[in-house]
Amino acid sequence: MTMTLPAPPRVGERLGCYTVQRVEPLPEMSGTLVLLTHDLGARHAHVIRADDNTTFGVTFPTVPRDSTGVAHILEHVVLMGSQRFPVPDPFFSMIPRSLNTFMNAMTASDWTTYPFSTRNEKDFFNLLSVYLDAAFFPLMRYESFRQDGHRFEFETPDDPTTPLKMQGVVYNEMKGAMASPSSVMWRAFGKALYPDLTYANNSGGAPGDIPGLTYDALRAFHAAHYHPGNAFFYTYGALSLERILAEIEAHVMSRFSPQVLDVSIPDQTPFSAPQREAVRYPSSDTERGAQVLVGWKLGHSSDPHLNLRWSVLSDVLLGNPAAPLTRPLIESGLGSALSDLSGYRDSFREGAFAAGLKGLPAGKAAEVETLVLDTLREIAGAGLDPELISSSLHQFEIMQKEVSNSGQPYGLQVMFRLLGPWLHGGDPVTGLRLDDALDALRADLAAGPVFEPLLRALLDNPHRVTLELVPDPALAAQVEADEAAMVARLSADFTPEDRARILADSARLKEVQGQPSDPNILPTLTLADVPAQVPAAPYITQREAHVQVARAPQPTGGLTYLDLRLRLPALPDDLLDALPLYTYALTRSGAAGQDYAELARRIEAVTGGVSASVGVGNPPDDVDALRLAVTVSGKALSRNAPELVGVLRDLLVAPEFTRERLEQLLKQRLAGFKANVVSSGNVYAERLATAQVSLSGALSERFGGLSALATLQRTVEEDGLETLLLQFARLQALLLSSEALLTVTATEADLGLDVSALTEPLTGSAPVGRPAPALAPRQPQARTTDTPVSYNALAWPTVPYTHPDSPALLVLSRLLRGEYLLSEIREKGGAYGGGASFEPRTGLFAMSSYRDPHIARTFGVFAAARDFLNTELGDRELTEAILSASKVLDPLTSPDTAGSARVFSDSAGYTPDVQAAYKASLLAVTLADLRRVMAAWLTPERAAYGVVTGRDPNEDTGVQDLGLTFDVQSI
Repeated sequence: MTMTLPAPPRVGERLGCYTVQRVEPLPEMSGTLVLLTHDLGARHAHVIRADDNTTFGVTFPTVPRDSTGVAHILEHVVLMGSQRFPVPDPFFSMIPRSLNTFMNAMTASDWTTYPFSTRNEKDFFNLLSVYLDAAFFPLMRYESFRQDGHRFEFETPDDPTTPLKMQGVVYNEMKGAMASPSSVMWRAFGKALYPDLTYANNSGGAPGDIPGLTYDALRAFHAAHYHPGNAFFYTYGALSLERILAEIEAHVMSRFSPQVLDVSIPDQTPFSAPQREAVRYPSSDTERGAQVLVGWKLGHSSDPHLNLRWSVLSDVLLGNPAAPLTRPLIESGLGSALSDLSGYRDSFREGAFAAGLKGLPAGKAAEVETLVLDTLREIAGAGLDPELISSSLHQFEIMQKEVSNSGQPYGLQVMFRLLGPWLHGGDPVTGLRLDDALDALRADLAAGPVFEPLLRALLDNPHRVTLELVPDPALAAQVEADEAAMVARLSADFTPEDRARILADSARLKEVQGQPSDPNILPTLTLADVPAQVPAAPYITQREAHVQVARAPQPTGGLTYLDLRLRLPALPDDLLDALPLYTYALTRSGAAGQDYAELARRIEAVTGGVSASVGVGNPPDDVDALRLAVTVSGKALSRNAPELVGVLRDLLVAPEFTRERLEQLLKQRLAGFKANVVSSGNVYAERLATAQVSLSGALSERFGGLSALATLQRTVEEDGLETLLLQFARLQALLLSSEALLTVTATEADLGLDVSALTEPLTGSAPVGRPAPALAPRQPQARTTDTPVSYNALAWPTVPYTHPDSPALLVLSRLLRGEYLLSEIREKGGAYGGGASFEPRTGLFAMSSYRDPHIARTFGVFAAARDFLNTELGDRELTEAILSASKVLDPLTSPDTAGSARVFSDSAGYTPDVQAAYKASLLAVTLADLRRVMAAWLTPERAAYGVVTGRDPNEDTGVQDLGLTFDVQSI
């Protein structure tokens, strides 16, 4: 169906109190950009585009002058009740009342933004009203500040004889964040390179500084920064701009007077000489846990020509394994992977370029610095290969043409692209249209060297920092001791009256958290707003050689996507552990006579990237009838689609793995794996639990859980590479004999692509196997690592997709998440997150917590979920849970994924008819169904436990009181 777009306004036209400043066509995305200003000084960017997924965002430049986390805590508090919607958590309350495709708020180093997107027009204006009131007219209750910011609390909140502790959602979030090496590196990098600017502060909040923030300072920061004169509004889609502006005028602008705020960020005074900094983070990995990063301050990131040049140069130097800076760094053997933050960064007002290594022992700063500088000098002297530059420009051409909702909605991607230059005083159009800058760059390249002089200027630039991130096994204990000392220092002069006040404040917060509110004052959708149809992207299939080929026409903007799914035959047990390592190494090694560097250059020159992954599936009626599949995918401009076919063929038919390259890759994977555990501990805790009760869970744990980490570590440390190479050869033969399904997604004109070079070598001679891995031992599992917080998970096996109880279990997960766990684990327990999930295809139900100060308390909350379900719940709670569940069934797709998702779902048995029946059953779920499935499936004896934490949970008397004994192993 063709979408009718509203006509753009004219430059100079007045739309209420707004003046249209510019109207710019965006031919790359088939859209139009309208830039407006309001009489109060507010700026508004509106992108008119034929996309039913409408996006909104309001962004405020926020420039904290300390590390108390004022901007971050404010982001939380403004979403906790407003004048029109005085309920405790309108933001979280709207999630189940909406069909949003994105809802969030984010605090960066120098801005805070509040974006959402939805495909429903009514929902858009519902969410708009809540977001506007939250941002501009929050209640900012003192209790909200104490709940999400910081507060003193007794160990037992109503017992003043127990020790005092510091508590707060953001406080606990940042304790977890600052245990992550990437977070520590990011904060240290900003402070080292821009010591005199807002970037030197921790905008999220340093745990030791957060208690210094006062309630009055929080309110003052809001009054100064959250004014229309300091606001950048953004909207995207096909809705009427006039209607949107009228809503903003009525609910916000009409209630403000002009106000001037200087949030400008000056230039950082240049260094007269390079500097070195070292920063510690909690880790016991002293052998390979260090990182070294060499970074420079550059020119203004809002300069479109400079920004493009550094973006291209960064891609040329570091963008693939064969890149002229990446390869010498990795092959030096000093470290295992590029350090965090390597590359060009335009998120600072003055940009930065950095490169370095991680996977190092401490004390290697000088060696890495010398290696980076010498390599850059060699590159500047020898000159860059023009083919590398051409390949990088080719990648930017793909970036401009591709419209994809993968990762985040496309409308949101557009917002972030224009925000960069816009917020820093540049032209927002340059963030969306690269044509002028690309043409200028190509003209300069034709006239002579461009990047070599840029590199020489970089090497002569004294504003350079060599930053070393050092693992410190004692730091976690020191941080804990420092926290106790801070609590003791701040409470040293407390009188009995002060302690009584803390007791009273705790009681008051508990009272406020328990007060009933009327969520019916919030706007909502109804079940009638849930689309009844299931998306059915068209495609045709035919047998080509031994492969079923599906061709799906989509408006891809001149790109072609290939997705080849290979259903594997039966695998011996030893190959299961090797399989994810094979898919990881496949696209990063050599093939068909080309080593990994030559193949990487070829991939960058003719494709937009290739990938390989392993997946576990099962039919709709049997969660134990597992199927393993390897998916190899790639994209290319349609003119290069034949070359993409050739690349994928060579990867499958003639991969070439060498011992040296495999060792590099496994060390890189190991370094990334270790870093992910601290930042995504809830995922690993869930896998520990599900591996005990589900065959698919057991495979997921072996492929990507902590047992996979242990296997990888043994392979690297015990020199198992020769064995692995032999396993790779066996896997490659099995792949060629697998049952194959290929999806070609492109425009009608490009759909006839000849794929015979890829299909002919695939024999399909082996029947699809049915793996049956051993379940993990049925005992609560805990893994300890360097983190001051915990990640807790409880999991149950339930029923397959077509079982009549499955829709009710999905609704139950959303009900528990929105109505129970959020309040109990986040608001009352102080964890950053807590929720429930149900995966209909695997039948796995889980509850989990994220960056949680508790273990025993949280498992007690999980156990009490059945009691909550027997409280007085009504139609509102049920309807909201069904609305929330329906979003799981209607994920946001885009031309790059719509065709392959439909093809692969149909081939697995999840046809539109099956999915439509599921949705119909979901819409008919009752509260009685929820109580029944809870009693039937989520029983204590069926539950499995997993924890990732920084301490032995068996030493917790609360854990002992629950009757739990964990098998504890160190990561």
